[in-house]
Amino acid sequence: MSGTTRRLRIGIVCPYSFDAPGGVQFHARDLAQALLAEGHHVSVLAPAGEDTPVPDYVVPAGRAIPVHYNGSVARLSFGPVMAARVRKWLAAGQFDVLHLHEPAVPSLSMLALWIADGPVVATFHTALTRSRSLQLAYPFIRQPLEKITARIAVSEDARRTLVEHLGGDAVVIPNGVFVDQFRGAPTRPEWTGTAQRPTVAFLGRLDEPRKGLEVLLGAVPTLLATVPGARVLVAGRGETGPAQVRALLGDDADAVEFLGPVSDEDKARLLASVDVYCAPQTGGESFGIVLVEAMSAGSCVVASDLGAFARVLDDGDAGVLFPTGDSVRLGETLARVLTDDRLRNRVQARATQVVDRYDWSVVVQQVEAVYEIVVAGRDAPVGEDPSSVRDALLRRARGEGR
Repeated sequence: MSGTTRRLRIGIVCPYSFDAPGGVQFHARDLAQALLAEGHHVSVLAPAGEDTPVPDYVVPAGRAIPVHYNGSVARLSFGPVMAARVRKWLAAGQFDVLHLHEPAVPSLSMLALWIADGPVVATFHTALTRSRSLQLAYPFIRQPLEKITARIAVSEDARRTLVEHLGGDAVVIPNGVFVDQFRGAPTRPEWTGTAQRPTVAFLGRLDEPRKGLEVLLGAVPTLLATVPGARVLVAGRGETGPAQVRALLGDDADAVEFLGPVSDEDKARLLASVDVYCAPQTGGESFGIVLVEAMSAGSCVVASDLGAFARVLDDGDAGVLFPTGDSVRLGETLARVLTDDRLRNRVQARATQVVDRYDWSVVVQQVEAVYEIVVAGRDAPVGEDPSSVRDALLRRARGEGR
Protein backbone atom coordinates (compact mmCIF):
# COMPACT_ATOMS: atom_id res chain seq x y z
CA MET A 1 0.00 0.00 0.00
CA SER A 2 1.55 3.29 -1.08
CA GLY A 3 0.52 5.71 1.68
CA THR A 4 -1.24 4.45 4.77
CA THR A 5 0.00 1.54 6.88
CA ARG A 6 -3.40 -0.16 7.09
CA ARG A 7 -6.59 -0.54 5.16
CA LEU A 8 -9.18 2.11 5.92
CA ARG A 9 -12.94 2.33 5.63
CA ILE A 10 -13.40 5.47 3.54
CA GLY A 11 -16.69 7.21 2.85
CA ILE A 12 -16.73 9.67 -0.06
CA VAL A 13 -19.61 12.09 -0.60
CA CYS A 14 -20.20 13.79 -3.95
CA PRO A 15 -22.71 16.68 -3.98
CA TYR A 16 -23.46 16.55 -7.71
CA SER A 17 -25.66 14.03 -9.47
CA PHE A 18 -24.34 11.06 -11.44
CA ASP A 19 -27.41 11.50 -13.67
CA ALA A 20 -25.44 14.19 -15.53
CA PRO A 21 -21.76 13.51 -14.78
CA GLY A 22 -19.19 16.30 -14.60
CA GLY A 23 -15.70 16.93 -13.29
CA VAL A 24 -16.40 16.54 -9.57
CA GLN A 25 -18.35 13.32 -10.13
CA PHE A 26 -15.54 11.88 -12.26
CA HIS A 27 -13.00 12.89 -9.61
CA ALA A 28 -14.95 11.17 -6.82
CA ARG A 29 -15.45 8.06 -8.96
CA ASP A 30 -11.82 7.79 -10.02
CA LEU A 31 -10.49 8.52 -6.53
CA ALA A 32 -12.63 5.65 -5.25
CA GLN A 33 -11.21 3.34 -7.92
CA ALA A 34 -7.65 4.34 -7.04
CA LEU A 35 -8.27 3.79 -3.32
CA LEU A 36 -9.91 0.42 -3.95
CA ALA A 37 -6.82 -0.61 -5.92
CA GLU A 38 -4.77 0.26 -2.83
CA GLY A 39 -6.82 -2.19 -0.78
CA HIS A 40 -9.13 0.20 1.09
CA HIS A 41 -12.87 -0.28 1.59
CA VAL A 42 -14.61 2.60 -0.19
CA SER A 43 -18.24 3.70 -0.49
CA VAL A 44 -19.38 6.74 -2.47
CA LEU A 45 -22.68 8.48 -1.69
CA ALA A 46 -24.02 10.64 -4.51
CA PRO A 47 -27.29 11.85 -6.00
CA ALA A 48 -28.47 9.46 -8.71
CA GLY A 49 -31.72 8.00 -9.92
CA GLU A 50 -32.52 4.33 -9.39
CA ASP A 51 -32.18 3.68 -13.13
CA THR A 52 -28.86 5.53 -13.47
CA PRO A 53 -25.97 3.10 -14.07
CA VAL A 54 -23.31 3.58 -11.37
CA PRO A 55 -20.35 1.48 -10.18
CA ASP A 56 -20.94 -1.03 -7.39
CA TYR A 57 -19.22 1.19 -4.82
CA VAL A 58 -21.59 4.13 -5.48
CA VAL A 59 -24.71 4.34 -3.30
CA PRO A 60 -27.44 6.31 -5.14
CA ALA A 61 -29.17 8.82 -2.86
CA GLY A 62 -32.03 9.61 -5.25
CA ARG A 63 -32.66 12.15 -7.95
CA ALA A 64 -31.47 15.72 -7.64
CA ILE A 65 -32.93 19.13 -8.46
CA PRO A 66 -31.29 21.30 -11.19
CA VAL A 67 -29.94 24.55 -9.69
CA HIS A 68 -27.97 27.36 -11.32
CA TYR A 69 -24.56 27.38 -9.63
CA ASN A 70 -21.07 28.67 -10.65
CA GLY A 71 -22.17 29.59 -14.16
CA SER A 72 -23.61 26.15 -14.76
CA VAL A 73 -26.63 24.02 -13.91
CA ALA A 74 -25.79 21.72 -10.99
CA ARG A 75 -28.04 18.90 -9.85
CA LEU A 76 -28.18 18.95 -6.04
CA SER A 77 -29.93 17.02 -3.28
CA PHE A 78 -31.05 18.52 0.02
CA GLY A 79 -33.81 18.32 2.62
CA PRO A 80 -34.91 16.03 5.47
CA VAL A 81 -35.34 12.92 3.30
CA MET A 82 -31.80 13.23 2.00
CA ALA A 83 -30.51 13.93 5.51
CA ALA A 84 -32.06 10.67 6.69
CA ARG A 85 -30.38 8.79 3.84
CA VAL A 86 -27.03 10.37 4.67
CA ARG A 87 -27.42 9.44 8.34
CA LYS A 88 -28.29 5.82 7.44
CA TRP A 89 -25.28 5.56 5.09
CA LEU A 90 -22.92 6.96 7.72
CA ALA A 91 -24.23 4.58 10.39
CA ALA A 92 -23.84 1.57 8.11
CA GLY A 93 -20.39 2.59 6.86
CA GLN A 94 -18.60 3.09 10.20
CA PHE A 95 -15.93 4.98 8.26
CA ASP A 96 -12.42 5.68 9.51
CA VAL A 97 -12.36 8.76 7.25
CA LEU A 98 -15.20 10.74 5.71
CA HIS A 99 -14.10 12.56 2.54
CA LEU A 100 -16.49 15.30 1.42
CA HIS A 101 -16.32 17.06 -1.93
CA GLU A 102 -17.52 20.69 -2.03
CA PRO A 103 -19.05 20.76 1.49
CA ALA A 104 -20.13 24.40 1.00
CA VAL A 105 -22.53 23.37 -1.78
CA PRO A 106 -26.09 22.84 -0.47
CA SER A 107 -26.27 19.13 -1.18
CA LEU A 108 -25.23 15.79 0.29
CA SER A 109 -21.73 16.86 1.35
CA MET A 110 -23.11 19.71 3.46
CA LEU A 111 -25.64 17.37 5.05
CA ALA A 112 -22.92 14.82 5.80
CA LEU A 113 -20.76 17.51 7.37
CA TRP A 114 -23.59 18.52 9.72
CA ILE A 115 -24.18 14.91 10.75
CA ALA A 116 -20.59 13.58 10.79
CA ASP A 117 -18.72 12.62 13.91
CA GLY A 118 -15.09 11.67 13.30
CA PRO A 119 -12.18 12.53 10.97
CA VAL A 120 -13.39 14.63 8.03
CA VAL A 121 -11.39 15.51 4.93
CA ALA A 122 -12.86 18.04 2.50
CA THR A 123 -11.85 18.70 -1.10
CA PHE A 124 -12.66 22.08 -2.65
CA HIS A 125 -12.92 22.27 -6.44
CA THR A 126 -14.48 25.67 -7.13
CA ALA A 127 -12.38 28.59 -8.42
CA LEU A 128 -14.09 31.97 -8.56
CA THR A 129 -12.92 35.54 -8.10
CA ARG A 130 -16.25 36.35 -6.46
CA SER A 131 -18.96 33.96 -5.34
CA ARG A 132 -22.27 35.27 -4.07
CA SER A 133 -23.33 31.67 -3.37
CA LEU A 134 -20.41 31.08 -1.03
CA GLN A 135 -20.89 34.44 0.65
CA LEU A 136 -24.56 33.64 1.35
CA ALA A 137 -23.77 30.11 2.50
CA TYR A 138 -20.96 31.02 4.88
CA PRO A 139 -23.07 32.04 7.93
CA PHE A 140 -24.88 28.67 7.77
CA ILE A 141 -21.76 26.54 7.40
CA ARG A 142 -19.18 28.47 9.43
CA GLN A 143 -19.57 26.29 12.51
CA PRO A 144 -19.82 22.94 10.64
CA LEU A 145 -16.67 23.86 8.70
CA GLU A 146 -14.78 23.70 11.99
CA LYS A 147 -15.43 19.95 12.01
CA ILE A 148 -13.17 19.51 8.97
CA THR A 149 -9.86 18.00 10.04
CA ALA A 150 -7.98 18.60 6.78
CA ARG A 151 -8.73 20.58 3.64
CA ILE A 152 -7.61 19.78 0.10
CA ALA A 153 -7.85 22.11 -2.90
CA VAL A 154 -7.46 20.74 -6.42
CA SER A 155 -5.48 23.77 -7.56
CA GLU A 156 -4.03 27.07 -6.37
CA ASP A 157 -7.11 28.75 -7.86
CA ALA A 158 -9.44 26.59 -5.77
CA ARG A 159 -7.26 27.16 -2.70
CA ARG A 160 -7.47 30.94 -3.18
CA THR A 161 -11.27 30.76 -3.46
CA LEU A 162 -11.42 28.78 -0.23
CA VAL A 163 -9.16 31.19 1.66
CA GLU A 164 -10.95 34.32 0.44
CA HIS A 165 -14.54 33.10 0.87
CA LEU A 166 -14.51 30.54 3.68
CA GLY A 167 -11.24 31.06 5.54
CA GLY A 168 -8.76 28.43 6.58
CA ASP A 169 -6.12 26.95 4.31
CA ALA A 170 -5.69 23.81 2.25
CA VAL A 171 -3.02 21.59 0.84
CA VAL A 172 -3.09 21.48 -2.98
CA ILE A 173 -3.52 17.99 -4.43
CA PRO A 174 -4.45 17.99 -8.13
CA ASN A 175 -7.12 16.02 -9.90
CA GLY A 176 -5.93 12.62 -11.03
CA VAL A 177 -6.09 10.84 -14.37
CA PHE A 178 -5.59 7.18 -15.22
CA VAL A 179 -2.95 8.19 -17.75
CA ASP A 180 -2.47 4.77 -19.32
CA GLN A 181 -6.17 4.54 -20.22
CA PHE A 182 -5.68 7.55 -22.49
CA ARG A 183 -2.09 6.87 -23.52
CA GLY A 184 -3.06 3.46 -24.86
CA ALA A 185 -6.42 4.42 -26.36
CA PRO A 186 -7.03 3.24 -29.95
CA THR A 187 -7.82 5.77 -32.65
CA ARG A 188 -10.91 5.90 -34.85
CA PRO A 189 -10.37 6.49 -38.59
CA GLU A 190 -13.34 8.86 -38.93
CA TRP A 191 -11.84 11.15 -36.26
CA THR A 192 -8.19 10.89 -37.29
CA GLY A 193 -6.72 13.93 -38.99
CA THR A 194 -4.65 13.95 -42.16
CA ALA A 195 -2.25 16.50 -43.62
CA GLN A 196 -5.02 17.87 -45.83
CA ARG A 197 -7.84 17.46 -43.29
CA PRO A 198 -6.50 17.89 -39.75
CA THR A 199 -8.94 17.53 -36.87
CA VAL A 200 -9.66 19.70 -33.81
CA ALA A 201 -11.81 18.40 -30.93
CA PHE A 202 -13.99 20.14 -28.36
CA LEU A 203 -15.55 18.36 -25.36
CA GLY A 204 -18.04 20.00 -23.04
CA ARG A 205 -21.60 21.10 -22.36
CA LEU A 206 -22.60 22.90 -25.53
CA ASP A 207 -25.04 25.40 -24.01
CA GLU A 208 -22.88 26.44 -21.08
CA PRO A 209 -21.29 29.78 -22.09
CA ARG A 210 -18.21 29.45 -19.91
CA LYS A 211 -17.21 26.25 -21.75
CA GLY A 212 -16.46 28.48 -24.72
CA LEU A 213 -18.02 26.68 -27.70
CA GLU A 214 -19.13 30.05 -29.08
CA VAL A 215 -15.51 31.24 -28.95
CA LEU A 216 -14.37 28.18 -30.88
CA LEU A 217 -17.12 28.51 -33.48
CA GLY A 218 -16.16 32.15 -33.95
CA ALA A 219 -12.60 31.00 -34.68
CA VAL A 220 -13.60 28.70 -37.53
CA PRO A 221 -13.49 31.29 -40.38
CA THR A 222 -9.99 32.42 -39.36
CA LEU A 223 -8.83 28.82 -39.10
CA LEU A 224 -10.24 27.86 -42.50
CA ALA A 225 -8.61 30.86 -44.17
CA THR A 226 -5.23 29.19 -43.50
CA VAL A 227 -6.20 25.51 -43.24
CA PRO A 228 -9.24 25.12 -45.54
CA GLY A 229 -9.55 21.38 -44.92
CA ALA A 230 -9.66 21.58 -41.11
CA ARG A 231 -12.46 19.74 -39.30
CA VAL A 232 -13.84 20.71 -35.89
CA LEU A 233 -15.36 17.79 -33.97
CA VAL A 234 -17.75 18.87 -31.20
CA ALA A 235 -18.73 16.34 -28.51
CA GLY A 236 -21.09 16.92 -25.61
CA ARG A 237 -24.67 17.48 -24.50
CA GLY A 238 -26.74 20.53 -25.40
CA GLU A 239 -29.20 22.07 -27.78
CA THR A 240 -26.63 23.78 -29.99
CA GLY A 241 -26.46 21.97 -33.31
CA PRO A 242 -25.93 22.23 -37.08
CA ALA A 243 -28.83 24.66 -37.66
CA GLN A 244 -27.49 27.23 -35.19
CA VAL A 245 -23.96 26.86 -36.52
CA ARG A 246 -25.16 27.24 -40.11
CA ALA A 247 -26.89 30.48 -39.17
CA LEU A 248 -23.68 31.71 -37.51
CA LEU A 249 -21.05 30.54 -40.01
CA GLY A 250 -22.81 30.01 -43.34
CA ASP A 251 -20.83 27.65 -45.59
CA ASP A 252 -18.00 27.48 -43.03
CA ALA A 253 -20.38 25.37 -40.92
CA ASP A 254 -19.46 22.41 -43.16
CA ALA A 255 -16.22 22.17 -41.16
CA VAL A 256 -18.08 21.56 -37.87
CA GLU A 257 -19.28 18.05 -37.00
CA PHE A 258 -21.45 17.29 -33.96
CA LEU A 259 -20.79 13.94 -32.30
CA GLY A 260 -23.27 14.24 -29.43
CA PRO A 261 -22.47 12.79 -25.99
CA VAL A 262 -19.59 10.30 -25.99
CA SER A 263 -18.77 7.46 -23.60
CA ASP A 264 -15.59 7.41 -21.54
CA GLU A 265 -14.10 4.96 -24.03
CA ASP A 266 -14.99 7.11 -27.03
CA LYS A 267 -13.68 10.21 -25.28
CA ALA A 268 -10.28 8.55 -24.98
CA ARG A 269 -10.45 7.43 -28.64
CA LEU A 270 -11.41 10.93 -29.76
CA LEU A 271 -8.52 12.54 -27.88
CA ALA A 272 -6.11 9.95 -29.26
CA SER A 273 -7.33 10.51 -32.83
CA VAL A 274 -7.36 14.28 -33.29
CA ASP A 275 -4.41 16.56 -33.99
CA VAL A 276 -5.49 19.25 -31.51
CA TYR A 277 -7.72 19.39 -28.48
CA CYS A 278 -9.17 22.88 -27.99
CA ALA A 279 -10.20 24.19 -24.55
CA PRO A 280 -11.76 27.65 -25.18
CA GLN A 281 -13.30 28.08 -21.71
CA THR A 282 -13.89 31.65 -20.61
CA GLY A 283 -13.73 31.27 -16.80
CA GLY A 284 -14.82 29.39 -13.71
CA GLU A 285 -12.21 26.64 -14.17
CA SER A 286 -10.19 25.50 -11.19
CA PHE A 287 -8.08 22.84 -12.90
CA GLY A 288 -8.85 21.46 -16.36
CA ILE A 289 -8.84 17.68 -16.10
CA VAL A 290 -9.65 17.25 -19.79
CA LEU A 291 -6.37 18.99 -20.63
CA VAL A 292 -4.48 16.24 -18.81
CA GLU A 293 -6.59 13.60 -20.52
CA ALA A 294 -5.85 15.12 -23.93
CA MET A 295 -2.13 15.37 -23.20
CA SER A 296 -2.12 11.75 -22.00
CA ALA A 297 -3.78 10.65 -25.25
CA GLY A 298 -1.14 12.44 -27.33
CA SER A 299 -3.26 15.32 -28.59
CA CYS A 300 -1.70 18.78 -28.76
CA VAL A 301 -3.66 21.14 -26.48
CA VAL A 302 -4.67 24.69 -27.40
CA ALA A 303 -6.30 26.44 -24.47
CA SER A 304 -7.47 29.77 -23.07
CA ASP A 305 -4.81 31.51 -21.02
CA LEU A 306 -6.78 31.10 -17.79
CA GLY A 307 -4.54 30.81 -14.77
CA ALA A 308 -5.65 27.27 -13.99
CA PHE A 309 -5.04 26.12 -17.56
CA ALA A 310 -1.66 27.83 -17.77
CA ARG A 311 -0.50 26.02 -14.64
CA VAL A 312 -1.62 22.62 -15.93
CA LEU A 313 0.11 23.33 -19.25
CA ASP A 314 3.39 24.34 -17.63
CA ASP A 315 2.89 28.01 -18.57
CA GLY A 316 2.57 27.14 -22.23
CA ASP A 317 5.38 24.60 -22.60
CA ALA A 318 3.01 21.61 -22.56
CA GLY A 319 0.24 23.30 -24.56
CA VAL A 320 -0.35 26.45 -26.59
CA LEU A 321 -2.26 29.31 -24.97
CA PHE A 322 -4.37 32.03 -26.58
CA PRO A 323 -6.06 35.14 -25.08
CA THR A 324 -9.27 34.06 -23.35
CA GLY A 325 -12.42 34.85 -25.33
CA ASP A 326 -10.58 36.05 -28.48
CA SER A 327 -11.96 34.03 -31.41
CA VAL A 328 -9.65 35.59 -34.00
CA ARG A 329 -6.54 34.82 -31.95
CA LEU A 330 -7.83 31.31 -31.33
CA GLY A 331 -8.28 30.76 -35.07
CA GLU A 332 -4.75 32.03 -35.71
CA THR A 333 -3.34 29.83 -32.95
CA LEU A 334 -5.09 26.71 -34.22
CA ALA A 335 -3.83 27.38 -37.75
CA ARG A 336 -0.28 27.88 -36.47
CA VAL A 337 -0.29 24.67 -34.46
CA LEU A 338 -1.80 22.61 -37.27
CA THR A 339 0.74 23.84 -39.83
CA ASP A 340 3.87 23.79 -37.65
CA ASP A 341 4.93 20.18 -37.09
CA ARG A 342 8.00 21.17 -35.05
CA LEU A 343 5.91 23.24 -32.64
CA ARG A 344 3.32 20.52 -32.26
CA ASN A 345 5.92 17.81 -31.68
CA ARG A 346 7.80 19.91 -29.12
CA VAL A 347 4.65 20.67 -27.16
CA GLN A 348 3.50 17.05 -27.24
CA ALA A 349 6.89 15.82 -26.04
CA ARG A 350 6.75 18.14 -23.02
CA ALA A 351 3.13 17.17 -22.34
CA THR A 352 4.11 13.50 -22.20
CA GLN A 353 6.47 14.34 -19.34
CA VAL A 354 4.03 16.61 -17.50
CA VAL A 355 1.10 14.20 -17.32
CA ASP A 356 2.89 11.68 -15.12
CA ARG A 357 2.58 14.02 -12.13
CA TYR A 358 -1.22 13.77 -12.47
CA ASP A 359 -1.45 9.98 -12.74
CA TRP A 360 -3.63 8.46 -10.02
CA SER A 361 -0.71 6.28 -8.91
CA VAL A 362 0.95 9.52 -7.76
CA VAL A 363 -2.10 11.50 -6.67
CA VAL A 364 -3.60 8.73 -4.53
CA GLN A 365 -0.43 8.62 -2.42
CA GLN A 366 -0.90 12.30 -1.58
CA VAL A 367 -4.53 11.71 -0.60
CA GLU A 368 -3.58 8.67 1.48
CA ALA A 369 -0.99 10.78 3.31
CA VAL A 370 -3.77 13.17 4.35
CA TYR A 371 -5.90 10.26 5.54
CA GLU A 372 -3.00 8.87 7.54
CA ILE A 373 -2.51 12.17 9.35
CA VAL A 374 -6.17 12.78 10.17
CA VAL A 375 -6.67 9.21 11.39
CA ALA A 376 -3.55 9.48 13.56
CA GLY A 377 -4.87 12.73 15.01
CA ARG A 378 -8.49 11.65 15.44
CA ASP A 379 -8.32 12.26 19.20
CA ALA A 380 -7.15 15.86 18.76
CA PRO A 381 -9.66 18.64 19.63
CA VAL A 382 -12.12 19.45 16.86
CA GLY A 383 -11.51 22.81 15.19
CA GLU A 384 -9.22 24.47 12.71
CA ASP A 385 -6.32 22.33 11.56
CA PRO A 386 -3.64 22.45 14.26
CA SER A 387 -0.45 23.98 12.93
CA SER A 388 1.40 20.70 13.38
CA VAL A 389 -1.17 18.84 11.23
CA ARG A 390 -1.20 21.60 8.62
CA ASP A 391 2.60 21.63 8.45
CA ALA A 392 2.64 17.86 8.14
CA LEU A 393 0.15 18.04 5.27
CA LEU A 394 2.26 20.60 3.48
CA ARG A 395 5.42 18.53 3.92
CA ARG A 396 3.67 15.43 2.60
CA ALA A 397 2.30 17.34 -0.39
CA ARG A 398 5.82 18.48 -1.23
CA GLY A 399 7.09 14.93 -0.93
CA GLU A 400 9.13 15.65 2.19
CA GLY A 401 9.47 13.39 5.18
CA ARG A 402 8.44 10.14 3.48
